[in-house]
Amino acid sequence: METQAIYRDIAKRCGGDVYIGVVGPVRTGKSTFIKRFMETLVIPNITSEFARERATDELPQSAAGRTIMTTEPKFIPEEAVKISLDDSATLNVRMIDCVGYIVPSSLGYIENEQPRMVVTPWFDKEIPFNLAAEIGTQKVINEHSTIGLVVTTDGSISDIPREEYEEAEQRVVNELRQINKPFVVLLNCTNPSAPAAVSLRASLEERYGVPVVAVNCLDLGEADIRVILSDVLFQFPVREVAVSLPGWVTSLAPDHWLRTSLYDSIRQSAQDVERIGQLKSKITTLSECEYVSRVLVDNIDLGSGGASVSVDVKNDLFYRILGEATGLEIPDESALMPCMVELAAVKREYDKVKCALDEVAATGYGIVMPSLEELSLEEPEIVKQGGRYGVRLKASAPSIHMMAANITTEVSPIVGSEKQSEELVMYLLREFEENPKKIWESNIFGKSLHELVNEGLHNKLYRMPGDARMKLQETIERIINEGCTGLICIIL
Repeated sequence: METQAIYRDIAKRCGGDVYIGVVGPVRTGKSTFIKRFMETLVIPNITSEFARERATDELPQSAAGRTIMTTEPKFIPEEAVKISLDDSATLNVRMIDCVGYIVPSSLGYIENEQPRMVVTPWFDKEIPFNLAAEIGTQKVINEHSTIGLVVTTDGSISDIPREEYEEAEQRVVNELRQINKPFVVLLNCTNPSAPAAVSLRASLEERYGVPVVAVNCLDLGEADIRVILSDVLFQFPVREVAVSLPGWVTSLAPDHWLRTSLYDSIRQSAQDVERIGQLKSKITTLSECEYVSRVLVDNIDLGSGGASVSVDVKNDLFYRILGEATGLEIPDESALMPCMVELAAVKREYDKVKCALDEVAATGYGIVMPSLEELSLEEPEIVKQGGRYGVRLKASAPSIHMMAANITTEVSPIVGSEKQSEELVMYLLREFEENPKKIWESNIFGKSLHELVNEGLHNKLYRMPGDARMKLQETIERIINEGCTGLICIIL
């Protein structure tokens, strides 16, 4: 990640105020880290010379050994300072140092074999040093910081064994996790690249579920700081994940089986995503859905906490769904093109009669108006009317007239005796009460009732003779072209 992007995104996520709480067990190098962080990143970027000098004077003291050097929480600098980094981000920065949680072998919290008593701003009386250290550390964690850095060690920076740090280390991590404070763990080592340090770093990362960065706080450089801040950015909460599906999927009905299945899988994959760093590992489990071919995290905006994810579905699903929706056999893209051309031609023809069909449904009569292409023009003729001359232009075009005519038919099967007829009627009535539509499936003499009625209707339709149809057509033409005074007489 680019340096400018890291600082800019940190500023956006913290609202411009980057208050870094450095917490952890005592004697792990917290003050050393703060000193190097300030000297490397903050102080060189303070524009005011007076503010630079003051920040330098406020740097914490640090030393090797078992003796606790920090005795109370301390803001470094006392007031947050504004710094500009690479002309891309302006931050108000302040580090918060704390005593940390006590480890048994440390020195400075026991005097004359008694707990060392100290005066704090939180109580009117003296309290044990270790209690004050805990209260101060908790205040740094809960009240004063926008991001947290847990500093622990592999034991190589002092003669305190690694095992003594584990309880305090676990406690700090749990408290930060409970309040959802973005944080990472720094493993302070004299040799961060040593196999033992690398192994411990991996073990802690697996145990705590957050990034663990192995560093030597004495030799901390800007590259190390960039890595640390970048890891912190990925611990901020996710605010929005925009999932992009193929447009044809989103156009399906809300209750379509494919759409509901994909949406359920997306919700299931995203429900455990809390931090930015979890996004890729969690959301990519969506690829386990049988309909998904690929899941790709397109973009993560670390400054806003938003992300965009693309989900591709298997290619054959498009043709499968298209076939289900249209009732057509479309196995692949080679069959799609001729099918679309044919359907487009059919649609053009249907569009010509659509309005007429709507009129028939509404009024019982509809007219398909002729198009310009169907218009036939005859040669102009000169005509004389009295002493004047004119030009007659004659045109003709076919028009289609649609009429709704109700057709009735009846089926009267002869079944035998009166009792048998009564039984058939009772059977049909019982079927009608249970499922009115099912009565059409009733079998009579080897045919369904629907087939019998349909045959009767078709017989009547085909019974209209051809000459009657011609006369009806001629009558309509004369009414249209010559007008009608109200009396129509058709002789068949």
